[in-house]
Amino acid sequence: MNVFTTFPLYAIFLIIIALLFEFINGFHDTANAVATSISTKSLEPFQAISISALFNLLGALSGTAVAVTIAKGFANSELATPHVILAALLAAITWNIATWYIGLPSSSSHALIGGLVGAIGFSSGFHNIFYWNLGKKVIIPMIISPMLGFTVALIIFLIFHRLFKNNTQPRKTNNFIREIQVLSTAFLSFSHGANDAQKTMGIITLILFNFGMILTTAVPTWVVIICAIFLALGTFSGGIRIIKTLSTRVAQLKPVSGFAAEISSALILFAGSRLGMPLSTTHAVTGSIMGSGVTENKNINWIIVRSMVLAWIITVPMCMLLAGLFLKIIFLIIKI
Repeated sequence: MNVFTTFPLYAIFLIIIALLFEFINGFHDTANAVATSISTKSLEPFQAISISALFNLLGALSGTAVAVTIAKGFANSELATPHVILAALLAAITWNIATWYIGLPSSSSHALIGGLVGAIGFSSGFHNIFYWNLGKKVIIPMIISPMLGFTVALIIFLIFHRLFKNNTQPRKTNNFIREIQVLSTAFLSFSHGANDAQKTMGIITLILFNFGMILTTAVPTWVVIICAIFLALGTFSGGIRIIKTLSTRVAQLKPVSGFAAEISSALILFAGSRLGMPLSTTHAVTGSIMGSGVTENKNINWIIVRSMVLAWIITVPMCMLLAGLFLKIIFLIIKI
């Protein structure tokens, strides 16, 4: 029997694809949480990734506000049919793999949202999209989060710089900051897990809702647990290509600036998770790295930054178009 018309098999298939996206999200966005600690030599790559995986898991278990936004924040939940969800997931996975392959940090969150909005729009009409919510919870935060990350990281760096202005033992101070940067890496990983894992929770909740397995878009506990596990597994697998871009090519960081960048981006993501905003970890971390690095060494690699900003701008529309393409392919397959 055709998998596309067999109710339980299609649901299981979609959940597997969603968990694949969660796994890819983990290794694609690992760099966001560990790049600064590796850059400052506070942690070896394996140590940093291990810590990140553990705290991503814990963060993913901490709430579901973002998942609810994904499940019903951008259009009526009934419009997210199985074919629409499949097209959205395939678009996001394709974009994540493409940007990972070239080592370009892009937003998994915006890839998934772009795919979902595009698939719903091409399937049911773009007039069904809740543009106010899309602007308030995606577009505006997309612009503000890197700017806020830049500002907060700069303030934290300047505070530390003032505290240690007359320091006579810089090596000892740097070693101390490297030690506490383990805590900031853990906090950032926790915040990343709390925000990013919830996107897939929302997608799986939509799958269950539209197959009649649940009556509301409240996220089941088992969905929270399984998404947390797959994000952690993906994180543990690493993402060395993107780690290299963020840890060495955007700006060379010292322990103080690395600590400032991590605390800044962690605070932004933590706040976004509590407000139900699906923020981009990539945007927050990159803005924070620039803010903490610009004062210390004034050698931001603006060529790399420009290419990253371009990727940020085109992620949503490209994933919308990819979702439309995959939707057409899905319907062609069904007719065969």
